[in-house]
Amino acid sequence: MGVSDNAKGLILAVASSAFIGSSFILKKKGLSRAGIAGTRAGAGGFTYLLEPLWWAGMITMIVGEIANCVAYVYAPAVLVTPLGALSIIISAILAHFMLNERLQRMGVVGCVSCIVGSVVIVLHAPQERTPSSVEEVWNLATQPAFLMYVVVTVAAVLTLVLHFEPRSGQTNMLVYLGICSLMGSITVVSIKAIGIAIKLTIDGINQITYPQTWFFLMVAGICVITQLIYLNKALDTFNATLISPVYYVMFTTLTIVASSIMYKDWAGQDAASIASEICGFITVLSGTIILHSTRDQEPHPSSRGKMSWPVVTERSCHRLPPSRGSLHLLIVLPLSLQEP
Repeated sequence: MGVSDNAKGLILAVASSAFIGSSFILKKKGLSRAGIAGTRAGAGGFTYLLEPLWWAGMITMIVGEIANCVAYVYAPAVLVTPLGALSIIISAILAHFMLNERLQRMGVVGCVSCIVGSVVIVLHAPQERTPSSVEEVWNLATQPAFLMYVVVTVAAVLTLVLHFEPRSGQTNMLVYLGICSLMGSITVVSIKAIGIAIKLTIDGINQITYPQTWFFLMVAGICVITQLIYLNKALDTFNATLISPVYYVMFTTLTIVASSIMYKDWAGQDAASIASEICGFITVLSGTIILHSTRDQEPHPSSRGKMSWPVVTERSCHRLPPSRGSLHLLIVLPLSLQEP
């Protein structure tokens, strides 16, 4: 008996989380070293591109992201995206042993909550219904409901970039995270469309000649580059223990909304299954917040004050030492990347 598409997507999503979670340790060290040697990413610098450790982390993350992208081809976003919380657990455990960032008892409770919520989501996730051509995907993308979502998303991103970033980008992390989360939701549905086109082409139904395939590829590229830039800024400006849970909530919620509108993930499911998935999702979110709120946040002499969640009003992370500073994160190529 063959393995179902959902099972393939599940295996790929878990493997992706393992790669992504471990890559954060390398990227943290690399970005911190780059900040000492040159201009910090939060100040618009790109010195980290010359740091070998950063590239080692990036390569590891790319492997995880490729697995993550393929997972979206085999399973719905409702199943794949929340499993990104597993990368947070892995990175938190590795940080506990390798970076001396304490994982307290309530942090363990948070990890368990994430795992329990993930299991509930897996058990009640809808079966993937793969479109038969990229033209069918295009029809889904041009339906009025999803077009309205895209218009609202683009308008919100432009407002954040042109109006709010110059005024409060360095003092309010929701500006950067809002841009990343909104663009991330479009990235996920675009990458899923590209994955479907590739899968159909491999199966003998050529989709490369369709202009829609290249359009989805262009959109995904623009969104990924935008996310890379603004996640670098966010994670190098603010405390990662604050950014990760907020970003996870925003990104995962918007991604599920976008995918549900475009691909109709919940169509055909009964109310009990949908309610169970929502409860599992809330459990994962709660575990994520608990995990990060109980991480070692003892005051450091070089910090300038305590930051509150979710709005940060102090740029204290600029003065944190390398072992406690902000991290760099490329979340998404999706999609579901969180930082310890």
